[in-house]
Amino acid sequence: VQLVESGGGLVQPGGSLRLSCTTSGSRFNFNSMGWYRQAPGKERELVATMISIGNKNYADSVKGRFTISRENARNTVYLQMNNLKTEDTAVYYCNGVVFGWNKTYWGQGTQVTVSS
Repeated sequence: VQLVESGGGLVQPGGSLRLSCTTSGSRFNFNSMGWYRQAPGKERELVATMISIGNKNYADSVKGRFTISRENARNTVYLQMNNLKTEDTAVYYCNGVVFGWNKTYWGQGTQVTVSS
C-alpha cells in the first residue's frame, strides 16, 4: 500500500494551496484519513482528520482556514489550505488508518513553504 502526497510548494502569506493524497495497492478502504505536519525542530502534529462517515477534526491553529475532504471509494484525501501563514511551513504527511488494525499507513510527505 502506498500513499502519495502532491500539491505542496512555495506560497506567499495569505495565499492558498490544495494538497492531495492518493492511495495505490490497497484492497480495503481506510476508516480514517488525515493530514499531519512536521516543522523543522518540532514533532509531527495533527492538522486534520476525517473518518469515512464524514466526521472531521481540525487542529485549533487551522480551524476556519483549512478544509479536509475525501473520496472514500478511492482512498483519496485532500487538504484545502487558505490564508496561509508563515507558521504553516512544514512537511505535510497524509495517513490512512483501518480501525482495529495495528498499523498506520503514511505518505512520504510534501513540503509547504509560506514565505514572502
